[in-house]
Amino acid sequence: MLHKNWLSSISEAKKNYLCLHSIKFTCMIHFSRFTLANGLRFLVHEDAATPMAVLNILYDVGARDEDPEKTGFAHLFEHLMFGGSVHIPQFDTPLQRVGGENNAFTSNDITNYYISLPAVNLETAFWLESDRMLSLAFSEKSLETQRQVVSEEFKQRYLNQPYGDVWLKLRPLAYQVHPYQWATIGKELAHIEDASMTDVKAFFHKHYLPTNAIVVVAGNVKVEEVKLLAEKWFGPIPFAPKPDRLLPAEPEQISARRQIVQADVPLKSLYIAFHIPGRLDPAYYTIDLITDLFSRGQSSRLYRHLVKDLGIFTEIHAYQLGSLDPGLFVIEGKPAPQVPLEDAEAAIWQELESLKSELVPDEELQKVKNKIESTLIFSQMNIMEKAMSLAFYELLGDGSQINQEAGHYLAVSNASIQEQARQIFRKENSSTLIYLPLQHA
Repeated sequence: MLHKNWLSSISEAKKNYLCLHSIKFTCMIHFSRFTLANGLRFLVHEDAATPMAVLNILYDVGARDEDPEKTGFAHLFEHLMFGGSVHIPQFDTPLQRVGGENNAFTSNDITNYYISLPAVNLETAFWLESDRMLSLAFSEKSLETQRQVVSEEFKQRYLNQPYGDVWLKLRPLAYQVHPYQWATIGKELAHIEDASMTDVKAFFHKHYLPTNAIVVVAGNVKVEEVKLLAEKWFGPIPFAPKPDRLLPAEPEQISARRQIVQADVPLKSLYIAFHIPGRLDPAYYTIDLITDLFSRGQSSRLYRHLVKDLGIFTEIHAYQLGSLDPGLFVIEGKPAPQVPLEDAEAAIWQELESLKSELVPDEELQKVKNKIESTLIFSQMNIMEKAMSLAFYELLGDGSQINQEAGHYLAVSNASIQEQARQIFRKENSSTLIYLPLQHA
């Protein structure tokens, strides 16, 4: 999930020192931008302090873009993209020869691929990524292999371990019409098992386009060098219009939802999800800060009150999903064995009511802000983090917004926290999922 820890160049020792020792100092991430004739956007961040380079490609496609009857395709494609292209049958072998490594991830909103390698071998990354954007190899063997890999992942991570299916249950409980109602792995195993060659080709040709991608190159590189490589390797890929995205809007939730599951789990567990605005809403920063007030570290509210002081929970967490469209704020916890479930749930609501009725003390708020700013500063010292963040903020509208993040968090007020708490933490806006061990049946 895209959070604040997902996040110019810090190339001089003095700047490194200042970034680490002055909480009010913000390191600017400088970059250049250009676009090829086929619509492919490039951002270039020069950092001469490292011998490495990163090529990061963000595709504007995620699980929300899938057919409700053919889910899990965005994640399946993450796997298929490593199966080789027409001119490069094995993706990893040439990369390993030049000291590089690569990986990818999929969310409900995006699919992101990245390569890290010595900067002197940067052209290898351009060669590899451009070939699979232009001519991914579609073979029945590769499709069958990756279907099996993803199906096994579905079984092992989501079906065959305690609480593994939580998102297969909580998402459709909270969402009625928006495609966030299914997880990136998909709605059900059969959708992956039944994926046909026709299906995957259609998905690729619709979404894996220059106009639907953002490339960030960061590290010991020069803009002019990157421009030449971009034209050489990505320039020949033909233009195709960016696909339209027409997603159903989730209606406002007007009554509390609740589901109790009896399963083979070791302990009872509680999940409460609340609808919140999307990533581009100004309230995002206030809501994100509330998650830290609640559960970042042992001095956070939920841990201090409900775990340490009262012993009602053995563990408890609060987080938001960071979704581009209106998302979820989730509180999850495991009540202590001797604590009745209704008492544990009431204790959470008491904490929520406290935030709604009383302003957060200045000292507590400042402490959380300092932690957030520190996290952002440290993330700016890693070229991989910077490349991913630049791509994401460019998707949001402008890569330079990465330099405004700390300021947005620092501007959050006690009053805005209280206002958001009152809007979000309402019973009619909640979806509660409860796991009970089988012996409680």
